[in-house]
Amino acid sequence: MILLDTHVVVWLASDDSRISPRAQAAINEERQAVRGLAISDFTLYELSLLFRKKHFSLMTTAESFLSEIETRFVVMPITGRICIGTLSLPPGYPKDPADRIIGATALVEGLHLVTADMQIRNSRAVPTIW
Repeated sequence: MILLDTHVVVWLASDDSRISPRAQAAINEERQAVRGLAISDFTLYELSLLFRKKHFSLMTTAESFLSEIETRFVVMPITGRICIGTLSLPPGYPKDPADRIIGATALVEGLHLVTADMQIRNSRAVPTIW
């Protein structure tokens, strides 16, 4: 199983050509192996905000979109261990709470994070795929 950053979920839904070939291959491999693709539950919140702000457009309602996301992905809950994990991320890791929750989720759950975020990737705090 791999964990997808919020922007990767958006791109899968609206413009998957923005996803790198290596990330696409990893996503396809996980789908074929039936291990599943995971997201942090914080990603659901971020998606609702992006949908409301019209940062991407789909021919559906926010409720339908989020319901579909919940059926297609394994939603990883925020736990106490994940919250504590955010505190151990290095100074070079993004300060954004969503990035920290998603990164700590990957670490605590032992998953690679699929992300285009250069600051996350450069921090080397979380195993990433891009």
